[in-house]
Amino acid sequence: MTLSQIGIIISILVYLSGMLLVGFVSSRDTNDVKDFYLGGRKLGPFVTAMSAEASDMSSYLLMGVPGVAYFSGIADAGWTAAGLIVGTYLNWLFTAKRLRNYTESLDAITIPDYFKKRFKDDSNILLCIGAAFILIFFVPYTASGFSACGKLFSSLFGVNYQLAMIVSAVIIVGYTTTGGFLAASKTDFIQSIVMTAALFFVVGYGIISAGGLSAVSNNLQNMQGFLDINATYNNATGSADSYGFFSKVTTFCWGLGYFGMPHILLRFMAVRKSSELKLSRRIASVWVVFSLGIAVILGIVGRAMTQSGALESLIEDPTSASKAETLIVVLAQQISEHNFIFALIAGMIIAGILASTMSTADSQLIAASSAVSENVIQETLGINLTETAAMLTARATLIAVAVFGVIIAWNPNSSVFGIVSFAWAGFGAVFGPAMIMSLYWKRANKFGTIAGMVSGGAMVFIWKYLVRPIGGFWNLYELAPAFLVAIIMIVVVSLATAEPDEDMVREFEHVSKMS
Repeated sequence: MTLSQIGIIISILVYLSGMLLVGFVSSRDTNDVKDFYLGGRKLGPFVTAMSAEASDMSSYLLMGVPGVAYFSGIADAGWTAAGLIVGTYLNWLFTAKRLRNYTESLDAITIPDYFKKRFKDDSNILLCIGAAFILIFFVPYTASGFSACGKLFSSLFGVNYQLAMIVSAVIIVGYTTTGGFLAASKTDFIQSIVMTAALFFVVGYGIISAGGLSAVSNNLQNMQGFLDINATYNNATGSADSYGFFSKVTTFCWGLGYFGMPHILLRFMAVRKSSELKLSRRIASVWVVFSLGIAVILGIVGRAMTQSGALESLIEDPTSASKAETLIVVLAQQISEHNFIFALIAGMIIAGILASTMSTADSQLIAASSAVSENVIQETLGINLTETAAMLTARATLIAVAVFGVIIAWNPNSSVFGIVSFAWAGFGAVFGPAMIMSLYWKRANKFGTIAGMVSGGAMVFIWKYLVRPIGGFWNLYELAPAFLVAIIMIVVVSLATAEPDEDMVREFEHVSKMS
């Protein structure tokens, strides 16, 4: 083992030990199921903001965005980042405070539980549909996080992929089962700081290695379309490809997904005071702009380094950006070779990649386990558990979900990463329209919400596998059409069925005045 590898390992071990310590400390404040799943609604504005954004970004921030920018230029990555920034801000602006007030008024601690109580669904149909879609999309989503950790350690140190993945999963499950939602939120807050530091340091290193900012620009001038927001660079032909209106819509529509992300919405529900959400919104919005902007710049700087000869080419296949997504890993390895201090810093960069993955995986585990333990076992099946039994069930369910995630990600050559964008569309279409209409339209009822959730989820599959392959005009990210169909179904079916009762309307108006 080389000196640089030792330095990287030391930094990673310090980081992982810190995460486990946070889980242990948080366990002291986790006394019941409400604490385990929602942290007792006592998150401060800074932790609420940063943990929400860290749990959102995953490895896409440090690997996906820079990889796309490196591969084809600023258009694809830039429009995606713009959509995510706008979606983040609007979600905080329109959803956060109303959802916090509504869920406290209804005493709801999960998203399916909120829909059940919001629409007085004694049949538990909404509860079952919500829990089912959470499991359908979250288990493979979590698997992608485990897979990312396994591939990272396997490529860095040559260790067995499955072993690295299992160790990573055990650590994530360890602090999450111990401290529950509080541990996930506090570690996410720390992880957002690590992710930011990693991005800034690598970009600074890259600019210096490329010869300065002017050199970065000069090195990319001959790459047609690379620095154009209306075109992309074609690696096969060396020319520019048009990046038209529908391409921009496809990427910009990623922002719609925010309104339906259970692991982000739970942060809104967990803040200690709804009045603090304004500060949280500002913190979150600023962080998202800076982090996504730096991620795009990292890809541009990395390509300039390649053009100047300071970095090997990461384009193995001119039609695939998969190799380009390893940019930050390659740069971390390059940094570690300077001296031992740089190796320790490189270890923190790798820890940043782990942070981005772990911060999403832990939140997904919490949301998925709550869907099974609270919504299915206790509420739908009617199995009454004592507080102690409920806590044990919550932790056992979380472990079971993690085990299924490990099984799905077992094959290192699996295409589990491709599920991430599909799962994002699924959550956005199933829960997003239902969430917006439940918070802002008092005429919405349970029949319309059921129709919207089912049609939104179904349209994601239909568009992805039957319509989008047609290509051309139809090659649109499945979230946009599915979101629209769900909205229409909620309105049409709600208007065609019975109006909400007086108690439901009174509750809606009360929350509206509070918000």
